[in-house]
Amino acid sequence: MLVLGVESSCDETGVALYDSVHGLLAHALHSQVAMHNHYGGVVPELASRDHIRRVLPLTRQVLSESGRTLSDIGGVAYTQGPGLAGALLVGAGMARALAYALGVPAVGVHHLEGHLLSPLISVDPPAFPFVALLVSGGHTQLMHVAGVGRYALLGETLDDAAGEAFDKTAQLLGLGYPGGPALSRLAETGDASRFSLPRPMLQSGDFDFSFSGLKTAVLTLVRKAGLEAAADIAAAFQAAAVDVLVGKSLAACAHTDARRLVVAGGVGANRRLRAQLTEAAAQRGIEVFYPELAFCTDNGAMIAYAGAQRLKHAQPDLTFAVRPRWDLATLEAV
Repeated sequence: MLVLGVESSCDETGVALYDSVHGLLAHALHSQVAMHNHYGGVVPELASRDHIRRVLPLTRQVLSESGRTLSDIGGVAYTQGPGLAGALLVGAGMARALAYALGVPAVGVHHLEGHLLSPLISVDPPAFPFVALLVSGGHTQLMHVAGVGRYALLGETLDDAAGEAFDKTAQLLGLGYPGGPALSRLAETGDASRFSLPRPMLQSGDFDFSFSGLKTAVLTLVRKAGLEAAADIAAAFQAAAVDVLVGKSLAACAHTDARRLVVAGGVGANRRLRAQLTEAAAQRGIEVFYPELAFCTDNGAMIAYAGAQRLKHAQPDLTFAVRPRWDLATLEAV
């Protein structure tokens, strides 16, 4: 089955074509970063309007690049949630209308399930079961994954997500929006050992996270040391956050006897996290799988792939709804 995937949960419009036999055929992405940078964060109304402008041209682009036509599409998948309600409605409306016009099924996909399954698009995908670290601007969770839709929550953040902490710390350092990637680049030029920052909940004995205290510690440090020390502060913050993510992930693997660990979400592109986690996991006989860098951020490919798995077992459904809030653990197994 050829599945068209549409992602529009926040500030990136992604469209992709995934073939259940031949794999990913084409994908295209438009980021709204330049537009939202002026406001220091995502403006939901502007995000929705931009999705409207982009989704059809991107669809035409992936069809052209893949050499396929609308008549070849056997199903349509779209991000149903979680995310910004208006942005989700754009993708859902387009996907449902197209599916109805073509006489093919449509399925709403959980945004985090898309991220969680994104490493499976790779040439060397992980086998089930595995532990997954979902780490992005809005979510930080550890899940035990036994199969598609078979997810058990092991732990999650009690306040700020890791990506959110990266962005807020970047703002404290005057790095603008989006701050996470800029902070990581700055950290590479700094001395992480100059300042000592806390590793929140690293020794808590569970798999939950907390990053708000780390962000507050950075605020205190900025006031004391000044922005002249920005590179060293960025390096110290990144080292602390990565230590927590690595420690908790490996503890979750030990708890579940997992030999495979999947890292997904925007923070999964962080080079220090990848290097430190891969090295520490290898010492314990654990193999780590990452999505390709292009699929770490929001994208249509992950939605097309997740949708292809769900369309195999989908029942006819003409309902039209989005779910701005949606618990991943409530999904049904397929």
